[in-house]
Order: sequence, then C-alpha cells, then structure tokens
Amino acid sequence: MTSPVLLCSNTFWSIYNFRRGPIAALLAAGHPVHVAAPDDAFAIQLAEMGCVVHRVPMSAKGQNPLQDLGLMWRLYRLYRQVRPAVIFHYTIKPNIYGAIAARFARIPAVSMTTGLGYVFIRESLTTRLARQLYRVAFRHTLENWFLNVEDHRAFVEGGLVAMGKTRLLPGEGVDLAHFAKAPWPVSDTARDAAPVPMRFLLIARLLRDKGVLEYVDAARTLRAEMPHVTFQILGAADVENPTAITRGEVEAWQREGVIEYLGTTGDVRPVIANAHCVVLPSYREGLSRTLLEASAMGRPVIASDVPGCRDVIDDGVTGHLVPARDAAALTACMRDVARTPASTLAAMGDAGRAKVAREFDEHVVIAAYFRILGSLPASC
Repeated sequence: MTSPVLLCSNTFWSIYNFRRGPIAALLAAGHPVHVAAPDDAFAIQLAEMGCVVHRVPMSAKGQNPLQDLGLMWRLYRLYRQVRPAVIFHYTIKPNIYGAIAARFARIPAVSMTTGLGYVFIRESLTTRLARQLYRVAFRHTLENWFLNVEDHRAFVEGGLVAMGKTRLLPGEGVDLAHFAKAPWPVSDTARDAAPVPMRFLLIARLLRDKGVLEYVDAARTLRAEMPHVTFQILGAADVENPTAITRGEVEAWQREGVIEYLGTTGDVRPVIANAHCVVLPSYREGLSRTLLEASAMGRPVIASDVPGCRDVIDDGVTGHLVPARDAAALTACMRDVARTPASTLAAMGDAGRAKVAREFDEHVVIAAYFRILGSLPASC
C-alpha cells in the first residue's frame, strides 16, 4: 500500500468542496487519505469518497489559549496515531497549531494559506499574536503554499516564512468538467437588450469582510430603481468568525424586500447557472473559489480590486473590479451591468471561462500534491 496522506482544515465542507479533485487523484493512485476537521454534514460525503474521517473539535473564532493548546494536543495525538507520510494544513488554526503538532510528531507538513482574513485586514493584539505564531509554525514546515502574490509577499516581507520554502499556486484549481459552461438564463428580452428579469448573486460565508453589507446597500438602492433586478445571497449565516453576520440581520433584509436569501447548498452549480452576474465585494481573499467557479461556468463577475479577487478578473473583459468597502462604486458598477445587453454579458462570461481554463485548471494543483509525495524519503 502506498503512503497515507492527511488533510486538516477547519471544516469538512471546505475539504470536500475545494480539495475533492486532489483527494480523488490521491485515492486513485492508491494513497489512503485521512481528513480531520470539526464535524459537519460533509464528513459523510468524504467517507463515501473513501476517506478516513477524524472529527476534531475546533473553534474557528475562539481566542482562548487553553482551547488552542487543547487543539494542538488533539492533533498531535491524531498524527501520532495515523502516522501519515505528510500532512496538508489549511486555514489559520490548522496552519498554526497543526504545523506545530506535526513538528512534535516528527511528520512532514505543508501549509496552504487560503486567505489572510482578519489577521491582515485588521490590527489588534490578537492579530499581532497570530503573526508571531505563524512565524513559529512555519519555521518547521516542509513547504508553504500561497494562492496570490500579495499574500506571498506579506508573509515573506513580514519575516513570517523563508522565501525558499514558499510556492505560489494558481488557487486550488477548478475542475472544468464539473463546472461546465452553463446555458445563458432564459430572458424575456432579446440578446441585444439587457436581461429582464435579471439576477445578481453573492456566494460567500456571511461575513462583513466579504463585503456583504456593501452588497446589501447596493441592492437597496438599485431595487428602488430597477424592480426587475433580483439580488440573491447564497451562504451560511451565524458562522464562527469575528465579522459574522447573524441570521436575524439576513431575515430583516428579507422582510425589507432587499435580498433573496437562498440559504446553503451542497451544489452551487444550479444557482450559478440561474444567475446573470456573480458579485464578491470582499476585502481580501486567498484566491476566490467563488469567482473561479462562476467564471468557469461562463458568468461575468464583479469583485473588489483586492488580493485574491483581482487575480481572477481581467477588468472590463471577464468582469469588473471596484474599490473595496465602497458601496457607491459597487452600486454604480452593478447598475451599469444591469443595463448591459445579454450578448455582451455572455461574451464576458465566455472570456472568463477561457481565462480559467488557461490559468487555473486544477491539474496544476494536483501535480503539486504528488510532487510533495515524490520528494519524501522512501521510508515515508
């Protein structure tokens, strides 16, 4: 039997939705794949793929040092029990405490920085401590993967990681067969006219840092001007994050008639296919999976001109970039898009799919996992 591999993140949801391609490739090559995260509904789907599932309690937003030490101890015991050839960590707490636990367990580990989030967006004692912990954790990793140039530069120039241990990946890759080009939504108007009705869609965990409030402000203004335009939101509310938006806030927006809340789904493809434009006014991303998937399916996109979003968009060609935290600029851009002929929007979507196929195919990312396995000593 070939070497076992372990993937650790803060949700099984993210492991299943973002790393299903690499997992399937590893399993097909005969590598036993273990996955570790707090319990959620996607643990079952990973088990059905053939993964060995380990449910590990973990507080995503907790800032209690004793809890974090407890997490490190739980991961250390798990790593000693499984003895994988290599561990891949994702998201802040696994990247920090998992990497330290792997060092104590004497198991090679790779950390993927999927986004800097509030650690670099905000400045506080907690974020300064997190940066120091990154410095300690990344001292002993095998490699550290980054998804955009700005995040890579921030870690290297901040002295958090040695340049020689870093690799820049084209996101986590997109399965172009799974996210196939979707037919343009049926409209009551000709293709040389703007779509009526028209649907904007935001897909994200409901966090202030994702620009949800700016999106709602834009929807509030444009609904009054363009009653044929719908503003949809897909994603979980009340998540564990310091900038989380509550379900109560979402329900208030629904009562106001500003947005249509779609909840959550295990398959975003039908929702993207039903939209005319996908919007993500985020303050910062690692490399936006939402924008990649929407572009792969042939939908134009609007996003903030920030790290992790600008990498995906050719401004004016595959979509539009707007200043972050600027509801007025977002509103103006969405107004223009709502007035754009369907044929022009479809052409932008086609250009977006071509860009994703050219630059973000998941085969490049899958190769990085196998390169790591190939670099390990034979005894692993």
